[in-house]
Amino acid sequence: MLYVTGTKLSVNSFMGIIMMVGIVVSNGVLLVDFANVLRRRGKPLHEATVLAGRTRLRPILMTTIATITALIPMALGLGEGSETNLPLARAVIGGLMVSTFFTLFLVPSLYTVLDRFAKRVSPNDEDLGDERTAAEDPAHA
Repeated sequence: MLYVTGTKLSVNSFMGIIMMVGIVVSNGVLLVDFANVLRRRGKPLHEATVLAGRTRLRPILMTTIATITALIPMALGLGEGSETNLPLARAVIGGLMVSTFFTLFLVPSLYTVLDRFAKRVSPNDEDLGDERTAAEDPAHA
């Protein structure tokens, strides 16, 4: 959005980028963590990934829409002195619009691909569903 609006990079725009990255990483972590929880409960990889995406869709969209809606007045530069915060708001809005798509589509795809790749690299390791330690199960000692 910075490029589209002709806004130059500044300290405020970098602060906005940092804010946006924090929101995006949080959304991605919640999505992957929920998929891991479902896999520990016995769901297969594909089913857990799809269900995690469906379940976390609403919270991710609510966070994104609420943040963008709250920053629209700041991005438009309404009021005196508001031009100092324009880059921050525009960086967050533009970044969230793009990264929400990545969070909902790219993260689950990468999760599936990387999990399959990890199983090929180490076929002797057990699935995520069995996390017993040597103390709990003598067979793992």
